[in-house]
Amino acid sequence: MRNTSTTGRERGARSASAWIALGALLGLPVLASARTLTTNPDAGNNVMSAVFDAAIGERITAVSSAVDCTLDVDEHAQVGSATCHVPLSSVVVDNEPTKTEHFKQWATNKKGPAESCSFDLVVDEFEVEGRVEPKMPVEFETTGTFTICGRKREGGGKEKITGTLIHLPPGTYGSNEMLRVRARIEDFDREAYGITPAATPGWLARVQSLAPVVAGKGTIEVNIFARAPEAPAKP
Repeated sequence: MRNTSTTGRERGARSASAWIALGALLGLPVLASARTLTTNPDAGNNVMSAVFDAAIGERITAVSSAVDCTLDVDEHAQVGSATCHVPLSSVVVDNEPTKTEHFKQWATNKKGPAESCSFDLVVDEFEVEGRVEPKMPVEFETTGTFTICGRKREGGGKEKITGTLIHLPPGTYGSNEMLRVRARIEDFDREAYGITPAATPGWLARVQSLAPVVAGKGTIEVNIFARAPEAPAKP
C-alpha cells in the first residue's frame, strides 16, 4: 500500500518530465523554459469528483477538494507529462459518513488504513488542440495511468482523458499566472482497480444484493488551478 508521507511536489520533482510540452504549446512568453506550476491541495478549489450512476440503483458521488498536482512546463521541449495525487482520507461519498467509510474499505480492501492509501495519476505526452490564448479555453485529449492504493488497472492500460485548459494571466485569479485545467474520464471501471466489495473481506455476503445498486463504471471529473511561481523582480 502506498505511503503518503511523500508529497505530490516531491513526486513531481522526481518525475522530471512532468507536463514539459505544455509551455511550448502555450506559445506565451510568460511561461519560460523549465518552470513548475503547482496546485495548493489546501485551497479547496482543486476538486475531483467521481459519479457512479446505477441504472436501477443509486447515484453515488465521491468528492475530494485536496487534489495535489505538479506541472513542469518547457516552451522549447514540446513533450511532457503530469503527476497528481489525492489522499483517500480526503474523499467523501454523498456527504454521508457510512457511505464514505464503506468506500474507503472497498478502496483499501481492508488491508490498511485509509491514511496510507491514495489515488495517483501520471499523464504522459500532453497535447492541446491549437494555440493557447489568455482566458480562452482550448481542448486537449491524452491518456493517464492510475494507481489506487498502489494497484494498477487489471490487465494494465491507461485511461482516456479529455478536457480543456485556460491560461489565466497574473491578476486574473490571484497575483500569479495560472492554468485552470478541467479534465474528464468516462467509463472509469472501479472494479478493474479492485475498488469493490468482492475484493474486501467481510463484504462477500453482500455482493450479490449490492450488484444492481452500485454501478461498476462511472465518470471522474477534475478541476484544478495550477499556479506558476512568482515572477522574478525587475532590476
